[in-house]
Amino acid sequence: MIEAELDPSVNVLGGDLAPCSQDPLTGFFRNGCCDTAEADRGSHTVCAVMTAEFLAFSKAAGNDLSTPMPQYGFPGLKSGDQWCLCAARWEEARRAGRAPKVRLAATHRRALEIVRLEHLRAHSADLN
Repeated sequence: MIEAELDPSVNVLGGDLAPCSQDPLTGFFRNGCCDTAEADRGSHTVCAVMTAEFLAFSKAAGNDLSTPMPQYGFPGLKSGDQWCLCAARWEEARRAGRAPKVRLAATHRRALEIVRLEHLRAHSADLN
């Protein structure tokens, strides 16, 4: 686990940050939550539900999330997996019309420094 002081675990709705995924184990701190800290330069704060379309978009943009990398303990993601995405990558995908759904209760409030709440709400997995 990375040693850093965690920001308060608060979600974009103002409540306690819910877990994102234990399988696969996600988060900058690999604690299953989209917790963040100053050390998290990528802002891994958006709890997203992977889709084949998004995974293909991300791979084409230079971040292959679907290929396993056992040397880093990374299993590779598949459609339906939940993962703490970098907020900027999620916003890039949104602008390209490829953004995956998000779990609002599991998305850290620091994501709002990069993405707008109305855009996250429009992609909420909890409303479908």
